[in-house]
Amino acid sequence: MNKHKALKGAVAAFASVAALGAMAAPAYAVDGTYSPNGKTVSELAKHGGAQRIASIGNEKAKNVILFLGDGMGDSEITVARDYLKGANGHFEGLDAVGQPGALGDAKAGTGQYTTFSLGNGSKDSAVGKDNNGSLAVNANPGKITPVTDSSASGSSWATGTKTYNAVDVDVYGNQLNLFELAKAAGKATGNVTTAEIQDATPAVLESHSTERGCYGPQGKTDGTSNDALKRCLANQLKENGGIGSISEQLLDTRADVTIGGGSKYFRQTVQGGEYQGKTVWEQAREMGFQTVENDPAAMNALQYKDNQPVLALMSDGNMPTKFNPSKATAKDPAKDANPTVCTPNADWLGNQGVSLKDMTKKALDLLGANPNGQKNGYFLQVEGASIDKQDHAGNACGQIGETDDFDQAITYALKNVDLNNTLVIVTADHAHTSQILNAQPAYALSTVLKTADGINMVVSYGTAQDDSRDEDGGYNGGDMEHTGTQLRIAASGPGAQRVTGLTDQTDNFYTIAGALGLATSTESQSALSSNAEVKVNANNGAYTAEATGFNGDAVLSYELKDKTSGKTLATSDSSTPVSGVRVKTAQSTGIALDSITEGGEYTLTVTGRQSGKTVSFDFQAPAQGSSDTKADNTEPSGTIASGKAQNGAEQNMLGKTGAALIAIALAAAIMAALAMLIKTAKAAKNER
Repeated sequence: MNKHKALKGAVAAFASVAALGAMAAPAYAVDGTYSPNGKTVSELAKHGGAQRIASIGNEKAKNVILFLGDGMGDSEITVARDYLKGANGHFEGLDAVGQPGALGDAKAGTGQYTTFSLGNGSKDSAVGKDNNGSLAVNANPGKITPVTDSSASGSSWATGTKTYNAVDVDVYGNQLNLFELAKAAGKATGNVTTAEIQDATPAVLESHSTERGCYGPQGKTDGTSNDALKRCLANQLKENGGIGSISEQLLDTRADVTIGGGSKYFRQTVQGGEYQGKTVWEQAREMGFQTVENDPAAMNALQYKDNQPVLALMSDGNMPTKFNPSKATAKDPAKDANPTVCTPNADWLGNQGVSLKDMTKKALDLLGANPNGQKNGYFLQVEGASIDKQDHAGNACGQIGETDDFDQAITYALKNVDLNNTLVIVTADHAHTSQILNAQPAYALSTVLKTADGINMVVSYGTAQDDSRDEDGGYNGGDMEHTGTQLRIAASGPGAQRVTGLTDQTDNFYTIAGALGLATSTESQSALSSNAEVKVNANNGAYTAEATGFNGDAVLSYELKDKTSGKTLATSDSSTPVSGVRVKTAQSTGIALDSITEGGEYTLTVTGRQSGKTVSFDFQAPAQGSSDTKADNTEPSGTIASGKAQNGAEQNMLGKTGAALIAIALAAAIMAALAMLIKTAKAAKNER
């Protein structure tokens, strides 16, 4: 082995340790064809690090509605418009938002934004998992990834931070999302989708998960089996001291309105914690939700009820599409002679009053009746989900119908909100595969459609990595891939001009949060936990801690010690961002204290994992026969001790989890470097 090369390898290994997570600019060709001026991974991974318009301020709006067409790139919009309206036609909602003069004197803005991410799966983060659900640390987390996934892109606008394909978890730890920040500000919140409510785009407003497929306590099943360790990092599961699955966290987040699909995942059985042994539906009802399962009439009958948020899931999985499917096939002159005309789908729930427009109407009615919505305003996200899903399947008619459904939801909103105080944004999460061509391609599949203009339009699909055609040569395999182009973003209402020009997906977080007056910086978010308080409550011999005011945190850790011996009696797991106790923002978060005995003296410490704010205090459990004992000799009930946040003693903004993960990753990198040095030394010795 060449000693010089070996030494260079060892030095490079140590250099990677020094630049852990930083991944300095890549090596460029000696011919000078590159002229890089972008940021490194370490810079982009910071909260707000990918903003392109950080210096641009915000105009305030009482309400914000984000309409998100999943996979709705410029091609998908054009395909649908040309087919439904004609090449010179227009959508009443989709094309009106951002168009000057189209909505009276409402402020308008239209631009493009970049969508790249910092990795594919969790293997590109500091909290990867193996096939058994165990933690697998990446010593150098994060990599620039040109083509994003819906969970990475959704996390970008939900938190303002670039990440990999996770749900509101960056390459090191958790980031607060728009619902958490809106609830902390006293605003009403709504989440509407035609997808499973656990799917990436709705999930980024209601949960934190290192794996986007961690749908429920039994993974991604209907409850008759359990594949949680395949879908989830084991540390995240309730039975292992984690914050729980996406469905369980949805209930903790407690959005005022949640409407979509995915009802079958709520039939799973909770595996740990307070609701162990009950289905997620049962947990929702016990937590005070108004629940609707696959019942259109019941959804349309819903009314606002105080402290009874709406959870209406209208299909077992993703909701049926508006149009029946078409197939993309290989080049064939017969397709030109007999172009496809899309047909209505009899199973579309819009036939029963549950179109995306209907769900948007219901959400707006409920948010408008909500006292918080009336007083403080609301944030509503509406997703047209299956534009993407049908694009994946090479299903031109499917994606067209879903774009039409999406447009009608936007149209309804524009006619029923006040654009003087409501900002409406329309955009997508990533671009997709369909393209309009002049003729059938020889090296891709295609569908020939007859448009509203009476002419043929060729729509091609050519991004599948595997050949999934059926016996008839048709493609509905679902493997067509996303593409990485920048996307249209349009807005009307107060602050709409902020989307003009070229921005980044993370800028959308700052546009929305800034308009609503939410905390956007790490420091201002941390300050939301400054008034945190913890009470220890007794109830006939059982003890719980009740944490409130940790509004700058997504996860809590706690430690209970015996004051006399100093022995730790109970502590939460803090090994990953999804370990610990899930914060119920703007609510009380309960922690069971099972190790307390009569008359014992204890120290309880509760820490916000994002803010670093800590509440720590001593208390004594009442002794039998003490003055606290009731006349009938039963155990006392009520608050026996409390403490408030110790401001000024917060940890650095990475918190314990981020620091721990960096330490683990650093250790892994050092071990790799040492191994390289040992190998170098042995090689040198052998050459003497």
